[in-house]
Amino acid sequence: MRTEVELDELLSRPTAEDVAAAAALAGDLLIVGVSGKMGPSLARLARRASDQCGVARRVIGVARFRDAETREALEATGIETLACDLLDDGTVAELPDCPHVVYMAGHKFGTATDSAGTWATNVIAPAAIARRFRRSRIVAFSTGNVYPLTALGSAASESHPLGPVGEYAQSAVGRERVFEFYSRRFDIPMALLRLNYAVEPRYGVLRDVADSVVRRRPIDLTTGYVNVIWQRDANAVALRALAHCATPPLVLNVTGAPPVSIRDLALRFGAALGMEPLFRGTEAHTALLSDPARCYELFGTPPVTLEEMIGHVADWITAGGASLGKPTHYEEREGRF
Repeated sequence: MRTEVELDELLSRPTAEDVAAAAALAGDLLIVGVSGKMGPSLARLARRASDQCGVARRVIGVARFRDAETREALEATGIETLACDLLDDGTVAELPDCPHVVYMAGHKFGTATDSAGTWATNVIAPAAIARRFRRSRIVAFSTGNVYPLTALGSAASESHPLGPVGEYAQSAVGRERVFEFYSRRFDIPMALLRLNYAVEPRYGVLRDVADSVVRRRPIDLTTGYVNVIWQRDANAVALRALAHCATPPLVLNVTGAPPVSIRDLALRFGAALGMEPLFRGTEAHTALLSDPARCYELFGTPPVTLEEMIGHVADWITAGGASLGKPTHYEEREGRF
């Protein structure tokens, strides 16, 4: 895996289960917020899975498309694209009817300087989409940040009391509540996916830790444990969850288990990259941890292991592979993003 093309192929390669899920769906798929970090690979995964099972299906990606290159790359792989401002009722109304919708739009980083924009994107836009697609099935991405920090040795299940820390997390709860309201009001089958943390070689907690090792930057151990899942595996849950949407919404924690030690990750990357990691601080007794048991019961254990993820990231960095330059700030404990 030496090029962006090879990486994109890996991140969108469907499994037999993905192909079966695509075959079981009747009709087209609309992906809202397709231009983000995960959207392009989900769109390609859906396109490839549909092609492999022989289903004639439109896969339509919706975004503002400030980056023309992303839009062109999607269209080159058979994905239709539509430019839309989700806060403009007129352009939302013009979106085509579609029986299956995956909602990926959201705003996190920059909340500290534009909290109003975060609330608008995370609460008003979902309301507009829910009203527009009240006759569809909707899978919407949420975040594990809706939970409070939990004690090490435990993790938040979907029934755990919510405890959002900071305005971003609070607005994420708002997004869930809006979707739930419209699901109940219009009997819209939905699934809400509380994700933390999706990784791939250009982005994610693993890349953050590996970059710190390479740059000889001390790694803060206060947030000493995280959950991670390979991005392709998280996207596969979104595709397969369309068949499990319910009213009120099905809620799933989408992540990997057991939690991963940041110290251990740094030592593994140090061994793989031939560098000694630097540390500061000690592990706190709490972390943002989720229990994905319900998701595993439905879809099985994610196929890509932690060892494989570490290998992919280390190989990519060794080969000079690019970073998206977007740190996750997984170590943030006060909810400031």
